[in-house]
Amino acid sequence: MNPANLMLPDGMQKAVCDKYNLSAHPPEDRVAIALGTLHKSPIYGTRVELPENGTISWFIHCGEHSSANDFYQPLHTHHLTETLPEVMKYLFLPAGVKFIIDREGYEDVWMNESNSSVE
Repeated sequence: MNPANLMLPDGMQKAVCDKYNLSAHPPEDRVAIALGTLHKSPIYGTRVELPENGTISWFIHCGEHSSANDFYQPLHTHHLTETLPEVMKYLFLPAGVKFIIDREGYEDVWMNESNSSVE
């Protein structure tokens, strides 16, 4: 995904939104990702309401979550194509969504009761 493609969902992104009856919302230019966990499984994604003056709504990690201050690092969204391509089709899901996937095809997507939590 190059930066110009962040405003419109591709076919797979639209299909995921349609599958869960959710409207498509473009991701921001950056995501928060736990780069030190990329070799682990499963893969978790949480999209929160973008805070006022905020720049990131997606938080992505693999394996166990940590509350350490440096657990997540910012990454330009278009770099996910190389860094963690498995999450690309979920990026247009709206705020309040969480997902769990693995590299064998498991998928669970749901709306979070409180979309302010990153765990």
